[in-house]
Amino acid sequence: PSPSRGDRIEKDTITHSAAVSACEKGEAWTLALELLHEMAENSVEKNTITFSACVSACEKSGRWAPALHLLLEMVDKRVERNAITFNAAVSACEKGGAWDWAVHLLREMADVCVQRNTITYSAAVKACESGGEWTLALEVF
Repeated sequence: PSPSRGDRIEKDTITHSAAVSACEKGEAWTLALELLHEMAENSVEKNTITFSACVSACEKSGRWAPALHLLLEMVDKRVERNAITFNAAVSACEKGGAWDWAVHLLREMADVCVQRNTITYSAAVKACESGGEWTLALEVF
């Protein structure tokens, strides 16, 4: 049977993560951030998947500052940051012209033992290239 209008789906980490992921695909980064805020207000646990989808939503719009803020919040909340999260943040920096932050994140990944991959290096190199930092781009590569 299909749910009636009176039926309500429980808002938990899984449903919020799905909603944030939909925002990511729709490039609705502000709505993704609002959903993350709603989770905090309703004492719903945020996890790596939720944060990663939100960082990716920021990345799609080149919003590097909110993406970096989310990475800091993950540290504060003791939520694991993984390659997906970092790659989205590095790509956000690349798209937003924040080459210095892209390089910082690349180095931070090594410091916290998160595996860097082709996506990470490609975004960091593109960020340096866009910022006119050719020598740094070669060092990163």
